[in-house]
Amino acid sequence: MVRRPVAWIVTVVLLAEAVGIAAVNWLLGVVVDNQRMSLAGLDPDVMATSSKVGAVVFGLYFAFCALVALLVAVRDRAPAGLGRVLLISAAVVHGLLGAVAWGLVGPGAFVAMMVVLALLVLLLVTYDRPRDTGARPAGDTPGAGGAPEAAPEPKPTSTPTGDPQDRTADTPNITRTAPTTP
Repeated sequence: MVRRPVAWIVTVVLLAEAVGIAAVNWLLGVVVDNQRMSLAGLDPDVMATSSKVGAVVFGLYFAFCALVALLVAVRDRAPAGLGRVLLISAAVVHGLLGAVAWGLVGPGAFVAMMVVLALLVLLLVTYDRPRDTGARPAGDTPGAGGAPEAAPEPKPTSTPTGDPQDRTADTPNITRTAPTTP
């Protein structure tokens, strides 16, 4: 069974990424603040503050994604609701960052983003299948012997056979066979 190890690996990777992203963004904020750097006339204090806020926001985002992966690993169930949305959004973010990383950083960063993307997709896909292969159909009830209840057969209706007195309601259903030729 490959499901649990994948969930644990994704948890560790996302937690490491949360710490790494938060540390890098916080460090960039400190460097901008200490150097009093400005980009296109922007206030250095605003740049430093926004970088530190970004560190906290992205760190918490990836930490919540790691928490969802941890809950998937512990419960051995597929993520649902907000947790599933968080993991899907993390996969989309890694796909977009991988595309940007190829051009700005190089193939190494691209491969790292694609590995995390593959792990997230693997986590979402492996828990997507139902566990019980002998599951009953949706309309089946436990006491019905395993087969759904059959619909009642329609009652045959009599049709007029060209009877001049039109006795279709009282006439029994007569089956006529076609003549055969020798």
